[in-house]
Amino acid sequence: MDLWFTEKHTKNLGITLKIKTALFHGKSEYQVVDVLDTFEFGRMLLLDGLVMITERDEFVYHEMITHTPICVHPDPSNILVIGGGDGGTIREILRHPEVKKADLVEIDNMVIEKSMEFFPNVSSKLKDPKVNIIVKDGIEYIKRHKNEYDIVIIDSSDPIGPGEGLFIKEFYKSVFNSLKEDGIMVAQTESPFINGSLVTDIFKNIKSVFPIVKMYTASIPTYPYGYWSFSFGSKKYDPIKDFNKERAGDIQPQLKYYNSEIHKASFALPNFVQKLCS
Repeated sequence: MDLWFTEKHTKNLGITLKIKTALFHGKSEYQVVDVLDTFEFGRMLLLDGLVMITERDEFVYHEMITHTPICVHPDPSNILVIGGGDGGTIREILRHPEVKKADLVEIDNMVIEKSMEFFPNVSSKLKDPKVNIIVKDGIEYIKRHKNEYDIVIIDSSDPIGPGEGLFIKEFYKSVFNSLKEDGIMVAQTESPFINGSLVTDIFKNIKSVFPIVKMYTASIPTYPYGYWSFSFGSKKYDPIKDFNKERAGDIQPQLKYYNSEIHKASFALPNFVQKLCS
């Protein structure tokens, strides 16, 4: 059979992949969850019809959202991930021996269960003793945790459905309050090409809360336009001036994308992205 999947990014553009087979289709309390096996990108996780991860390129996203803040903070011992039920961010966090505890707050248990079933290489560290999995709404969870974390990583889905409230000013205030006095937050902040006005709004929201805010980018083939942004919000540390090159060098042999040069270069933004952040 000639099976294809298309994710529409706009009414005129999308990404299309040829499918070997559909491995899972289900509806949780929050969203529709699908796992497809593709010819070019291996297994692919969809939430409400949108690509979250694929086996072939997930390492770019997970390495960039994780190692960038960990290689800046001098003592990244206690880390919170909001979202990230596939487990990829947790996998990358635990590459660092400095990390003593990693909390994962994911609203949808189906995402965790199906990731562990169909993406064992991505979810491989979810059962590690350093990891505490909490199946709750991250927005409500963070409100009750003050001055607790060194780093908070917002590994969210797109700003629709259960992920919508993870991009507003009030949420970033809660994240700020959950961090210790020298804490760092990193969040995925969508595609500068396709979501320019949204990127601007998100960046302004973060900038209104954190004293140090920088955007950085990475190339992720199956995300809209293949170009994705992340925002770095910090109470104290600058992502370039306070970069720990030795820590980045220690983990580099384990990685496929992130390294010291990529860390620095990712904060060099094209003119049109600079304008979105101005």
